[in-house]
Amino acid sequence: MAPTAWAVALTALCLVALAPPAAGFYLPGVAPNDFEKKDPLQVKVNKLTSIKTQLPYSYYSLPFCKPDTIVDSAENLGEVLRGDRIENSPYTFEMREPQMCQIVCKITVGEKEAKLLKEKIEDEYRVNMILDNLPLVVPIQRVDQEGAYFYQHGFHVGAKGKYSGSKDEKYFIHNHLSFMVKYHRDEQRDVSRIVAFEVKPYSVKHEYEGQWNDKKTRLTTCDPHAQRIITSSDSPQEVEVGKDIIFTYDVDFKESDIKWASRWDSYLLMTDDQIHWFSIVNSLMIVLFLSGMVAMIMLRTLYRDISKYNQLETQEEAQEETGWKLVHGDVFRPPSNSDWLCVYVGTGVQFFGMLLVTMVFAVLGFLSPSNRGGLMTAMLLLWVFMGLLAGYSSSRLYKLFKGSEWKNIALRTAFTFPGSVFAIFFFLNALIWGEKSSGAVPFTTMFALVLLWFGISVPLVFVGSFLGFKKPTIEDPVKTNKIPRQIPEQAWYMNPIFSILIGGILPFGAVFIELFFILTSIWLHQFYYIFGFLFLVFLILIVTCAEISIVLCYFQLCSEDYLWWWRSYLTSGSSALYLFLYATFYFFTKLEITKFVSAVLYFGYMLIASYAFFALTGTIGFYACFLFTRLIYSSVKIE
Repeated sequence: MAPTAWAVALTALCLVALAPPAAGFYLPGVAPNDFEKKDPLQVKVNKLTSIKTQLPYSYYSLPFCKPDTIVDSAENLGEVLRGDRIENSPYTFEMREPQMCQIVCKITVGEKEAKLLKEKIEDEYRVNMILDNLPLVVPIQRVDQEGAYFYQHGFHVGAKGKYSGSKDEKYFIHNHLSFMVKYHRDEQRDVSRIVAFEVKPYSVKHEYEGQWNDKKTRLTTCDPHAQRIITSSDSPQEVEVGKDIIFTYDVDFKESDIKWASRWDSYLLMTDDQIHWFSIVNSLMIVLFLSGMVAMIMLRTLYRDISKYNQLETQEEAQEETGWKLVHGDVFRPPSNSDWLCVYVGTGVQFFGMLLVTMVFAVLGFLSPSNRGGLMTAMLLLWVFMGLLAGYSSSRLYKLFKGSEWKNIALRTAFTFPGSVFAIFFFLNALIWGEKSSGAVPFTTMFALVLLWFGISVPLVFVGSFLGFKKPTIEDPVKTNKIPRQIPEQAWYMNPIFSILIGGILPFGAVFIELFFILTSIWLHQFYYIFGFLFLVFLILIVTCAEISIVLCYFQLCSEDYLWWWRSYLTSGSSALYLFLYATFYFFTKLEITKFVSAVLYFGYMLIASYAFFALTGTIGFYACFLFTRLIYSSVKIE
């Protein structure tokens, strides 16, 4: 294909990937609920979250109003691992029936309650609620665009502030919630579907007439009879020991043109979308053109080399020739620690299969954000079932290296990566449990994870290894000499450590901008739903890993260094080192984490992510070089 045609195809592909989600394109994951007028609407509460501590807590861990009985909603595996704890609440509405100044309850703040509330306000915790599977958001006016809003997920428990003329900082709780439920109405059937759930929180020191009479008490600060509503927090409710806090709410209903299938669109719009689109396109274009140039140089050079080698007629000419042909008798010699190479290649194949299938389903819209925890559940299950491919690929390579103990390789493949990750995860979970956070994975869920690992993944790895080992051995294109050839002294730039570190830069460059948005969505609690971008970046990552590994492998062979097996894996795998360094940079420049436990959690999870990225990119580079060496050595005539 001509360069112009490549540019046109690339531009078209970028436009498809960059286009915002079309209304109703993704599959919402739940059936729509139709509500008639006065139908009851039950608000559910979810975990309390903070970008400062990264430790979620149950809603009822704070002294909030409780219903008569607290009922847990059914949670999938992904929700539990994310720390979601969905429960019922005392907030109940009636469809299209506005309510003003409704009393929920009154609590008296004790010493323990005051300490808890102040801690959560200090750490900027947010309260998360759900109505008809939509999360509660706070609309915030955008500075750059008049009339445009971005949405903050959940509202803050409270705020810190000072009274005028005072230097003492006080803690104020948001005890009055002004809800807005937007709905799309079907005129023919006179039913409505909820399309938005918004709130404006206020801190109000409520006052009332006469004796307290629960929900029948007449408040003077807001009064539905006198149409007195709360529009500001002139007299805020301070968190003090021994003081009463009265929780109230308003709810209003507003008809909207937004259709139910498109109700997630405003949630998924990124606040800095223009920067995102242009930076991603820039990055991808640069990487693609670099890759295209490298590929063109490689093809021309190789074509000339192969033609020249095949035209040599005399033995003298062949002896005078230098380069990659000279090491043909050693290039397929099994490497040292070949068993571990097989294990890590199998692990990488397992990751590759999991990510590819996950992204295809995500791009097609099957992993909608409305299906909370669906993405994590899908990735876990796919990882388990891809154990079949891990066992197959590791044993095929092991047989090529003349190995005979396939069960040993299967055992190592089944336990090396999952075992180390499980050890880190168990340690981090113990830290979370020590903080009494709802993010701690319960014993039953931990048991389910172990059951998935031992009951499904391990047997599938063994089945895959058995099937792979039964297949005929892969034949090398040239014979291997019995005595290893001496490797000549290498130039400084061909030093293994230097070339490996250089090799990881390009693959990391292909993903680092997208990595910023992924880290932001994970650690700053935002939705990530631009899977078209991510899939495109994943394809670019595959190309760059393959090409940089092939280029450096070719230079290595031209220098008569035939120890390419491990270096091909480590060349592209070293991008994981840059990923971890970038995660460290992101921690110190973008996050406001202050607690030691939270910092350990961040670096623990980023270590797991970097380890996985190492296995993935290393395997892509290895297989690229594996196919490349077999191709070039089968193309020349070897006497």
